[in-house]
Amino acid sequence: MTPPVRHRLPLSLRRRAVAWDRQRDTWREARPALIAAALKRAQDRPSGNWYVLGASAAITPGRPFGRTVAHTEVVAWRDATGRLRAGPGACPHLGAPLKDAVVSRGRLICHWHGLAPYEDTARGWSPLPAHDDGVLAWVRLDAAGGEEPLERPVLPPRPAAGSTVAAVHDVTGTCEPADVVANRLDPWHGAWLHPYSFVDLTVEQPDEQPDGAEDALAVQVSFKLAGRVVVPVRAAFSAPGPRTVVMRITDGEGRGSVVETHATPLTADHHGRPRTAVIEAVLATSDRPGFAVARAAAPLLRPLMRAASGRLWRDDLAYAERRWALRESGRFPG
Repeated sequence: MTPPVRHRLPLSLRRRAVAWDRQRDTWREARPALIAAALKRAQDRPSGNWYVLGASAAITPGRPFGRTVAHTEVVAWRDATGRLRAGPGACPHLGAPLKDAVVSRGRLICHWHGLAPYEDTARGWSPLPAHDDGVLAWVRLDAAGGEEPLERPVLPPRPAAGSTVAAVHDVTGTCEPADVVANRLDPWHGAWLHPYSFVDLTVEQPDEQPDGAEDALAVQVSFKLAGRVVVPVRAAFSAPGPRTVVMRITDGEGRGSVVETHATPLTADHHGRPRTAVIEAVLATSDRPGFAVARAAAPLLRPLMRAASGRLWRDDLAYAERRWALRESGRFPG
């Protein structure tokens, strides 16, 4: 096991820059069977039928939020107390899209004929369980999930509330949730596919994981800032559920910071191809005294954090979409 990363200063100067084509290859370590086995273990873990709808901040008072999750039309809004509510996205009267409804004093009111479905459940419209964890909004779809329902989503440990700067990036790709999870369970691609962000990447993992064990891929990597200036950290990747992969910085700058990647199945496109929303929550934290300044500047930092996630996911979605296309064509095993 490589010793933990310890630095008084968060920055480090690489002794020499290594050209992209001269870095150590990782394809032998990134064995397809290893990634497939980790994906299978993730898919076997319970979700309790909970799906991420989007960022908590995206569901604002006074406006409904609509999304089709796992082929189920869903509407979400906030009631008069600010509590998250959710239900079927079609009005039970004549099927109007409730994402275009009006929220007045916390009441969801259909704009076609004024029906308030949450207050008139006798018409066949029933609320859906919803959960707001402060960063992400969730909905429980028992018919779509088909599992034993859980009262709350399975949430990974997070830094203490109030000690983070959080940002959520939301992007959609033509693939299935499994392709997104497989991408995240392959950290070996980091320095090859994202050389603008990562260098000097090494993955440590046992040859085999016991049945039912949570995958924990330990990674030594440096975040690239400029030229030879980098921030070395140690991170661990794990999959607590079938549609979630978590990266946690375990040593180095930002220790305790978490990146949660959630894959939410949507409705198929007009060609019948699957679509998946990648909803990634970055919760940055630090024990450095100056981090209080970063928290105060959170409104300015969040767009930058979302932009960084977006750049990575432009490449990673191409990976996930290609994986789905090859599997669909039969040229690559699923």
